[in-house]
Amino acid sequence: MSTTLVSAPEVLTVPEVMRALRLSRFKVYDLIRSRELKSIKIGRCRRVPADALRTFIDHQLEEAA
Repeated sequence: MSTTLVSAPEVLTVPEVMRALRLSRFKVYDLIRSRELKSIKIGRCRRVPADALRTFIDHQLEEAA
């Protein structure tokens, strides 16, 4: 029996995304609504996959260049 520890969460809550991007709750939900930032819904909870956040940041960097 092996135990695997996850070093980073695979999905982030909206407040975690807010802190990571230094954005307001409204702006994060606006990015989700406009589908610029991918998310999933689990029950009533909205979660952002860590990969989706990395993709969003990379895309923003490409546009800025």
